[in-house]
Amino acid sequence: MSISVIIIAKNEADNLRISLPKLHWCDDIILINDQSTDGTVEVAEEFGCKIYNRVFDGFGTQKQFAVSKTKYEWVLNIDADEVISDALIAEILALKLTSNQIAGYMLPIQHVFLGKVFKYGKESKFYHLRLFNKTLGNFDHAKVHEKVKLNGITMRLENIILHYSYKDLKHYFEKFNQYTTIGAIKLKDKGKSRNLFLTVASFPFYFLKHYFIYGNILNGQSGFIWSYLNAWYHVVKYLKLHELNVKQ
Repeated sequence: MSISVIIIAKNEADNLRISLPKLHWCDDIILINDQSTDGTVEVAEEFGCKIYNRVFDGFGTQKQFAVSKTKYEWVLNIDADEVISDALIAEILALKLTSNQIAGYMLPIQHVFLGKVFKYGKESKFYHLRLFNKTLGNFDHAKVHEKVKLNGITMRLENIILHYSYKDLKHYFEKFNQYTTIGAIKLKDKGKSRNLFLTVASFPFYFLKHYFIYGNILNGQSGFIWSYLNAWYHVVKYLKLHELNVKQ
């Protein structure tokens, strides 16, 4: 079984100590480091990663660069804060990746927030294309919410990856600021705009959507907080878009 793993990271030393041990079966782990200062490089070296330094300019291009450094035809994309379950490892190793019919595999990601594993809702088993044949496709150029564009069919695997998205609320808001800024720039590049009143007034809609429609009401207190913060994410992203449009 020959699979390359790619990880992009900035100050992810703590997460890597949890995620990298689950990649012991892989002999080609590519880690793209973006100016880390917390020991990320040292941890990656400890686990035998091949490390390349590159200043972050968007998720899509950063991961394209990672793919370009891989040795094998099949690539597994893992975030530094994700942990592969033992069952998923066994499922991946049992695949016959020599088949030309399958271009990639969708893997289910299970969200962990404030110590709570989300067993319900959109984040409880959200499928992402994470294992793919690089000869049949690659990442797009999106600055955020990047996707793999493949020429071929995909299939789903059953076992999960646990996603430890945020260490705490301080960490959440650090990413919140980064992602809302990138999201606003992406919307502006597409020529989007939204009325300021509608932007602010949309908060209840987004909250109700995440809490009730997506089922986070079943995830307890953490589900409530997650829905509340996600509603603000949408509002702030469009407020930043409004700011960009006013400045032009």
